[in-house]
Amino acid sequence: MRNFGLGVFVAMVFSAGVAFTAQKAPSNDQVLREARDRAEIEDLMWRYARALDTPDGQFGTGATATKGTEALKRLAGGQPRTPAPGAAAAPARPPMYHMHANHAITFTDKDHARFDAYYLTARAAGGQDQPLQVLAVGRSVDELVRLNGKWLIQVRNVAPTN
Repeated sequence: MRNFGLGVFVAMVFSAGVAFTAQKAPSNDQVLREARDRAEIEDLMWRYARALDTPDGQFGTGATATKGTEALKRLAGGQPRTPAPGAAAAPARPPMYHMHANHAITFTDKDHARFDAYYLTARAAGGQDQPLQVLAVGRSVDELVRLNGKWLIQVRNVAPTN
């Protein structure tokens, strides 16, 4: 019985080794493309942390999603609100900062990727009476697409269920 168990164990190890070596290694061109794409996506996410630059971007999902460049700029406070006629202009707001942490990039094909990360959104101190404010902390999933050779955020989901 002991020899039978040893034989099964050896067979399992051999099978695992065959299955592992049977996987096709990516070509040098694929590895190079993915490395370049990772660098471009890192750059995209850095630019996103400072400005919304996606032409048909979407923040959130479902009926409450904010869509389009102008709506996204208003959401982020990038456009001043127009005061009502006769009202005083609103005081300047301290800048907001958006940070990603512990991100992972997964390619679904050569023109689509997923960017999973944790995020923190904060408003800078606005003076002695206005300390730094943490506005949001959570997990995000960004669906990325390459359009005309440039990586863009297609959908930004800051409340993923998966």
